[in-house]
Amino acid sequence: MSNLLNRFYKNQGSIYKVLLCIASTILIVYLFPKSGKFQFDFQQNKPWQYDNLYAPVDFAILKSDDQLEKERAEARDNIIPYFNYDQDIANEAKAAYENQFASVFTDSIFKNRQKELKTFGRQILDDIYKYGVISDLTAFEDGRKIYLRRGNEIEETSIENLNTTDEITTLINRRLVNGPYVQAVNRFKELFYDIVQANVFYDEKLTTKELNAELSKIAPTKGVVNKGSRIVAKGEIVEQKTYQVLKSLQAEYESQTWTASKYNWVVFGYVLLVSVALSMLLLFIRNYREQVFENNTKVTFIFFNIILMVLFTTLIVKYDANYVYVVPLCILPLVIKAFFDARLGLFTHVIAILLLGFIVPNTSEYMFLQVIAGIVTILTVSELYKRANLFISVGQITFIYILGYFAFHIIHEGTIDNLEWETFSTFIITGLATLFVQPLIYAYEKIFGLVSDLSLLELTDTNSKLLKELANKAPGTFHHSLNVANLAEAAANEIGANSMLVRVGALYHDIGKMVNPTDFTENQSTGINTHEDLSPDESARIIIDHVLNGIEIARKNNLPDRVIDFIRTHHGTSTVYYFYKKAQEQDGEVNIEDFKYPGPLPFSKETAILMMSDSVEAASKSLKNPTSVLIDSFVEKIINKQMDENQFLNANITFKEIQTIKKVLKLKLNNIYHLRIEYPE
Repeated sequence: MSNLLNRFYKNQGSIYKVLLCIASTILIVYLFPKSGKFQFDFQQNKPWQYDNLYAPVDFAILKSDDQLEKERAEARDNIIPYFNYDQDIANEAKAAYENQFASVFTDSIFKNRQKELKTFGRQILDDIYKYGVISDLTAFEDGRKIYLRRGNEIEETSIENLNTTDEITTLINRRLVNGPYVQAVNRFKELFYDIVQANVFYDEKLTTKELNAELSKIAPTKGVVNKGSRIVAKGEIVEQKTYQVLKSLQAEYESQTWTASKYNWVVFGYVLLVSVALSMLLLFIRNYREQVFENNTKVTFIFFNIILMVLFTTLIVKYDANYVYVVPLCILPLVIKAFFDARLGLFTHVIAILLLGFIVPNTSEYMFLQVIAGIVTILTVSELYKRANLFISVGQITFIYILGYFAFHIIHEGTIDNLEWETFSTFIITGLATLFVQPLIYAYEKIFGLVSDLSLLELTDTNSKLLKELANKAPGTFHHSLNVANLAEAAANEIGANSMLVRVGALYHDIGKMVNPTDFTENQSTGINTHEDLSPDESARIIIDHVLNGIEIARKNNLPDRVIDFIRTHHGTSTVYYFYKKAQEQDGEVNIEDFKYPGPLPFSKETAILMMSDSVEAASKSLKNPTSVLIDSFVEKIINKQMDENQFLNANITFKEIQTIKKVLKLKLNNIYHLRIEYPE
């Protein structure tokens, strides 16, 4: 049991990565569309790129969305609306007329004709309520047929037969102005205004029920394609009719593929392909980015970003596949490059595109555009912390999208006519969305504990708390660190290393000297050397301990691990030679291991550059009368000694690059120690 546990703890990193790969595969396959993928890519009004296609089975031709919508619109236009006639309101109006008539017509002028007037008013009221009164008819066009329901009876009539409350005055004028009762116009208007109420109401529920019944009668298909019939020939333009037949075949294929009997096999196929793609990514990281592979957090971060892009693309495709380019996929290589390097960013980008090829339409065009855009992203963005670089890169990405779309349109159409300008705006939106990468990088730094060039730029601020403390407690060490930073940065730029990273590492590499600053000669302003009263063993231990003290201080101040690596490795396993020779003079034979730094050795170009720059700058202070020849031999001697001690054995740095670094250091030191004229007193 104990052996099993030991093996588990020993291989827990590998087990985690396998589980991560499995979990990512399951999640990505879950996000994929629940249908088989049609083996042909096609677009309307563009040539058929495959061999002649014949119907593999009998299938119905689906109506296009436009045609279905047209038929639904016709059904809505032709539906006869229902209205309810309320007889009680009509009766109440007539009763109110009988009761209020006498009180309105009280003048002597109407006294002898009240009976006639009353009878005439009843006729007008009967006319008003023959088909009823409605409050508003603006929602219905003139001439439309309607159903008027009175109780259990339904009568078909025209919408014009209904009276609105606004039309009552017009009706009275029409009946009275040219007749014998013209003097009573105003009185009838007054009376009817008070008693006439709307008694016809639109029956939305019943009308909607009838409309739904008519809509349900609309068939989604029109005709059938028999098995063996030719659908489209090679090179033939896919016109609207042919396009709809192909869409119908695609729908038929997908519905048959994703059946219960084939579901598991389709899922299994997706699992195999996705797992292979993710495994290739994992193998690449293991073989070429070992440091990243050993860090589970970094591996998780890479897989998380791939899943995020698949998720966003899937959501957009489900909503509307025409907007698939809205997803700013170039954020992926930008983010990976910001935290790791360009090669890993491009490889991850390609893997993500391969996965997205399963769900996007026009796969070949999509993959071509996205790969090219990813390459442009990697090649153009060198220093993401510079805002101008990001804007320039976004502009170039947008241009590549537009140029690619334009080229594909010309290939398919053979002309520049019928360009879809909306697609251009989609690419512009994509470019603008790519600018979101900077706040996204900041969020990732906080969530995953990673370090980007943006954070490194902040660490170069000499007014930061830690560097100000170094300047106050150990001013000589601070000045030395600044000089080393300048030398290392120049060397890194010359060989194409991360200059920002090496500068930050140089600024903080000696912070451990703050514990006992006066034990180091650059901080001994009084001329008193504390090592005169100590044994060589004790002095060596104090010198060596500044590395361990530096690591402790760095961790307390939450410096990133990438920066702490410079503190750990800037002396490698070199020897504190001065005190080693002094111990030999005093005691004879001594153990050299007691005078060696604990290491580890530099394991990158950047840490190797710092070791060279630090040693050369520190030793240059011992030169009495520096000349160009003396400096050249001096630099050669120090770096060759480090090479003889195999200090760069673990660093991925070449002899050619080391020679280049030597030249840069010689040039910089010659500039520092150049001769000046002697000014007169």
